[in-house]
Amino acid sequence: MAATSMKSAASVLLLLNLLIYFVVIVIAGWAVNHAIVRSRETASVLTIPARIFPIYFPVGNMATGFLVIFSLIAGIVGMTTSATGYLNITEGGISNLHAAAASSLITLLLTFLAMGLACKEIEIGWTGANLRTLEVLLIFVSATQLFCTSALHAGVSEVTADRSAYGIGRV
Repeated sequence: MAATSMKSAASVLLLLNLLIYFVVIVIAGWAVNHAIVRSRETASVLTIPARIFPIYFPVGNMATGFLVIFSLIAGIVGMTTSATGYLNITEGGISNLHAAAASSLITLLLTFLAMGLACKEIEIGWTGANLRTLEVLLIFVSATQLFCTSALHAGVSEVTADRSAYGIGRV
């Protein structure tokens, strides 16, 4: 009974994360596009080390480049694992739950990395409104991804304990 409540909580969180990761991808994609368009005119006046970097971010501060690239990676991986995790939960097999829990853990670690860079950008200082939105969304999605990963792992451990209590899977 508790395993079904964990599955329903995880499925709601996976759908929420799917939506938030999509918004993260859109904002990070906008920032990369904006940087590519404006990098030629802005980077021409910079010194050599900054001019060598292929994408100069004319918005934000020196942590913006890392934040945008890692949030784009975390957003793509998060959106993919949220969609496949939701499909794995709806199928309901124990191997599908293990796959959803493992991919959710990988996404959690990537999201924590992007959240750490967002915290560093907040610490450094001035950013535009779009980047502040990206920072807030990364902090929020890291919390919801943590809850989702916890619910998936709790559901897997309950299903595994139920199977071992009834002798299912023993040789």
